[in-house]
Amino acid sequence: MKHILLITTGGTIASADSENGLAPALTSEQLLRHVPEVSRLCRVSTVGLYNLDSTNMRPEYWLEIARYIRKVYNDYDGFVITHGTDTMAYAAAMLYYLIQDSKKPIVLTGAQIPIEKRDTDARENLTDAVMYAADDGACGVHIIFGDKIIAATRARKTRTKSFNAFSSIDYPEIGFIRGEVKYYIRERVCGEVKFFDEIDSSVIVVKLIPGMSAEIFDFIADKYHAVIIESFGVGGLPYYDNDEFVQKIEKLINKGVRIIMTTQVPHEGSDMGVYQVGLRIKQKYEIPEAYDMTTEAVVAKVMWALPRSKSAGEFAKLFYTPVGNDII
Repeated sequence: MKHILLITTGGTIASADSENGLAPALTSEQLLRHVPEVSRLCRVSTVGLYNLDSTNMRPEYWLEIARYIRKVYNDYDGFVITHGTDTMAYAAAMLYYLIQDSKKPIVLTGAQIPIEKRDTDARENLTDAVMYAADDGACGVHIIFGDKIIAATRARKTRTKSFNAFSSIDYPEIGFIRGEVKYYIRERVCGEVKFFDEIDSSVIVVKLIPGMSAEIFDFIADKYHAVIIESFGVGGLPYYDNDEFVQKIEKLINKGVRIIMTTQVPHEGSDMGVYQVGLRIKQKYEIPEAYDMTTEAVVAKVMWALPRSKSAGEFAKLFYTPVGNDII
């Protein structure tokens, strides 16, 4: 019988009513007691690392989760992490880069309704996550939610209340769970697991809106090491009768700030070579663009790549090098 470690971090799944609304309260042992049927699937041990609303999660906490898994990696056959849904896609993407080529499954799950509530989705999600973690074909980092198995760098929370809260963006679901694990895609893991224990979280995402002032980049220049620009459509920078945006970007580049272009459109990705507003900036500065990556995956990959690159060229090469299915 396989031995699975349940790592709890808080979130809605572990929340209870308080005077100020729902707040994480349950321990890892209490969560596990709500799904006694998993004892027929495998042996489950528990550890509680945090008890936080996922709004309060930070990249440093995800780094600590990866470090903990590294410490106990040889002691278990798989790992299930309960996490709040609001930042779960970021957490999954970060763990995907921090723990690469894992032959053992690392599964994130959570709930839209606390596990102690009558009409909760938590018990099904947690049971499914443990079932997948104990499956012989499972490997790598995934989100299990609403019957779906979703690749960690392809997940996005697309609904705030519904049980099918997560979608796989521009990539098929790895599989589904309806009574048993059903795969449509079997992922291959080559080589030995690789752990990384350094990130740079001095990263900001700027979402462009019509009429926005380029002065926002003056603030960024002294405070961040990388800026991800969510542009319109397939990508570009506005020039409102002047080149202020281009000038601000050039100033950032000269200060060593890494610039990455992506799109705020959920599907089909960026392509800055299509329109003049994108092509001119791409040709002049060779700014990396995210193409079909999700913003969540871009944020995680940039934080992971920054400490591993000393120049803009090294950064771009590392950013463009596919890790699993993050860039297609």
